[in-house]
Amino acid sequence: MAETTTEQDPRLETFSREQLHDFLRQMLLFRRFEEKAEESYAIGKIGGFCHLHIGQEAVALGFIGPLRDDDYVISAYREHTQALAKGLEPGPVMAELYGRRSGVSGGKGGSMHLFDRDLRFMGGHGIVGAQTALATGMGWAIHYRGGDQVCVCFMGDAAVNQGAFHESLNMAAIWKLPVIFVVENNEYGMGTAFSRVSAVPVLEKGEGYGIPTHSVDGQDILETWRFTEELVAKVREGAGPQYVEARTYRFKGHSMSDPVSGTYRSKEEVKERTKEQDPITLLRNRLLEAELLTQDELEEMDERVRAQVDEAADFADDAPFPPEEDLYRDVYAETNEHGRLFLDGRDR
Repeated sequence: MAETTTEQDPRLETFSREQLHDFLRQMLLFRRFEEKAEESYAIGKIGGFCHLHIGQEAVALGFIGPLRDDDYVISAYREHTQALAKGLEPGPVMAELYGRRSGVSGGKGGSMHLFDRDLRFMGGHGIVGAQTALATGMGWAIHYRGGDQVCVCFMGDAAVNQGAFHESLNMAAIWKLPVIFVVENNEYGMGTAFSRVSAVPVLEKGEGYGIPTHSVDGQDILETWRFTEELVAKVREGAGPQYVEARTYRFKGHSMSDPVSGTYRSKEEVKERTKEQDPITLLRNRLLEAELLTQDELEEMDERVRAQVDEAADFADDAPFPPEEDLYRDVYAETNEHGRLFLDGRDR
C-alpha cells in the first residue's frame, strides 16, 4: 500500500511513493531518449528509418513493467522505449541507432531491429504484422515446455488488417497459448486514419477468434499497469491468449521523414491531444496535486535523466563502426551436433 493517500485520485493509494516516482522517472527517460534520437537524426548521426514513440510511453512501461524477467516481449519498428522498458541499457540502444558495433544488434539492425535474447526482448520487426506469427511461435514454445512465461506482442493498429495477424490469433486461440496481443491504437497507420481502412473498430478484430478482448487507456500509466498485472496473472494460470486495444496517440509523425501533422491530421488536433493526453504530464500533475512530488524533486529527476541520455549519446559517438568482415557474420543460423544455436561458427 502507498505511504501517502490522496482524495484527488484513489488509484494513487495502491502504489508507494517510490513506485510512482519510478514510473515518472522511467517515462521521462523514454521521452528524453527519443528527443535525443530525434536531434541526432536531424544532424545525420542516425540514418535509415527512425520511428519515435513520443506520446506512447505509458503503453511501453505499463505493459512491460509488470512482467517477469523471463517473460518475452516482441514488437514492431516503433520499439525504442519498449526495449528500454525491458531492461536494455540506453547506451547500447543509442549505439544501435547510430549503427555502431557496440549496439545491441552489433550496429547492423538500426532503429527498427533492437534485440536482446538474454533479456527476452525478441526484436523490433519492420514487416507490418510479421511479429504476430513469431509471438505465436514463442507462445507455442512456452506451452510445449510446460512453462508459465507470458509473451507480450506489440503492434500498431495497421497490423490488424494483415493476414499474418489473423492466422496467428487463430492458432493462438486453438492452442490456448500464453500470448497477449497489444494493439497500440494511435488512430493512424502511417498517414491514413484507421477508420478509413477497416470495416470494424480495432477492438472488434480479436472477437472472431473467441479471444477475450479488452480496451485500456494507454495514456494512463496507473490504469495500464494495474490492468496488465491482473491480465498477466490470468494468462499464467492458463487463460490463453488475450487481445488488448491500448488507446494512445503519437505526438510526432509516423517517422522522421513525416512532419508532425502532415496532410492527414491538423496541427490543432495534434496540439490539443498533446496538451490533454500526455502520459507524463498527466502523472506529474497527479503527483504534484497529491503532494507526492515536489517541484524540486521533479527538476532533479529530469536533470538526472537528461544526464543519463547524454551519456548514452556519448557512448554511441565513441563506439566504433562494425568492421567490413561483420557484413558476413550472423547471416545464417545453424545448430551444432548438440542442438545448440551458433552463428558463423560462434557458439551463442
